[in-house]
Amino acid sequence: MTALSYSRKNVMLFLACILVGLIIWFVPAPEGVSIDAWHLFAIFIFTVLGIITKPLPIGTIAFIGLMLTTVTGTLTFGEAASGFSNHIVWLIVFAFFIARGFIQTGLGFRIAYHLMSLLGKSTLGMGYGIVATDFVLASAIPSLTARTGGVIFPLLSSLCKAFGSEPHNGPRKMGAFLFVTAFQGAVITSAMFVTAMAGNPMIVDFAEQLGISIGWGKWALAAIVPGLITLLIVPYFIYKVFPPEIKETPDAKKFAKKSLKDMGKISPAEIIMLITFGLLIVLWAGSKVIGIHPAVTATVGLSILLVTKVLNWDDIVSEKGAWNILVWFSILLMMAGFLTKLGFMTWFSDQVMLHLQGVNWVAGFTVLFLVYYYSHYLFASNAAHIGAMFLPFVVLATAMGTPPLLAVFSLGFASSLFGGLTHYGCGPAPIFFGAGYVKIGDWWKLGFYVSVINILIFIGLGAVWWKLIGLY
Repeated sequence: MTALSYSRKNVMLFLACILVGLIIWFVPAPEGVSIDAWHLFAIFIFTVLGIITKPLPIGTIAFIGLMLTTVTGTLTFGEAASGFSNHIVWLIVFAFFIARGFIQTGLGFRIAYHLMSLLGKSTLGMGYGIVATDFVLASAIPSLTARTGGVIFPLLSSLCKAFGSEPHNGPRKMGAFLFVTAFQGAVITSAMFVTAMAGNPMIVDFAEQLGISIGWGKWALAAIVPGLITLLIVPYFIYKVFPPEIKETPDAKKFAKKSLKDMGKISPAEIIMLITFGLLIVLWAGSKVIGIHPAVTATVGLSILLVTKVLNWDDIVSEKGAWNILVWFSILLMMAGFLTKLGFMTWFSDQVMLHLQGVNWVAGFTVLFLVYYYSHYLFASNAAHIGAMFLPFVVLATAMGTPPLLAVFSLGFASSLFGGLTHYGCGPAPIFFGAGYVKIGDWWKLGFYVSVINILIFIGLGAVWWKLIGLY
């Protein structure tokens, strides 16, 4: 992009981000906050605003933030670059590479067709089959956009067209129902595993900064009951309020079996990918017992795929999404970490406690949670929302007396679920909406309805489940 190609809007947004950062920078630091902590807070706000408003690519904004922390002397270069050694960041990067193996080998499609051959005798059954496919893939593919855009979306498109349901010719036959169901299902599955959505490891890292430890197994255990119940209810709910015109699809099983036949016998590359997938799940789930860090497990899986030539080095080099996340994610986590180390978050927590004395934590946290969830109407990225609001909202919640794990899991799961509200709220939203099967009014209406179900089950019933298993 050349200088001449910047729009006036982008220039104004960038200048606004700079102005906000400068105002904070030159406002005297509050009592109890060091100059370095206050200046880092100003740079952090500039960076977060830039990530939200996107006057420049996210990576560019983050890199400018990194530059500012060093040029101003707020942090040394070694401190500013420390985020690039963060194990959470590398877990996401390695998992992105592994996800490419699912798509390139065709294993993701084979899993989908097998499930469809079992569940595809009705349109509702096909909906459950698509959701089940995404559930299986979500445990190891950390990019919600990669797995839905790379596997689920092309599968849905070919399936709907095979049954005569196209955007401008019979969208309600089955396409509209399946696209909404697949999208809302993916939003739910992205909340169920640390490795299901790029923002989840960020949440784990933020929690660790506050002294709250969450592993892959603990996250999955907390999510499994409310998650499975929600996955059972949401497709049926959509089926009732947004029904397809075609209810029975006896030919769907034939379609799935034909597709499997066209794929041929499972290839050696798929077998290696399947074995590697199983190994990753076992090691991630048992990381606390086995003593192998999840990021180290990811290196084992990736090494297997490289040595066996399921993936080659060119595949790694060309995975732009992974390298993009490495840059902006590392820088954002570094800033958040040093805000804690420099005492800013402790000061912020103390200020909250002073102003919220006597407030019932249940009522207070309910308000905080709803503000956090529905403010996503203002965001076009789950990760940007998490980076901007998760840490301060957890601090606010715990300062009011909310049990720390209850606050982290509630806001953590919401950080995936709120992506289903709009047609721009997360990576796959514009992809699925852009297919043209669903009108914008229906998309927003269904998004709100499902959000209520998600909150009642995932957070309401979930809180009971977390109490039973002793998480708080």
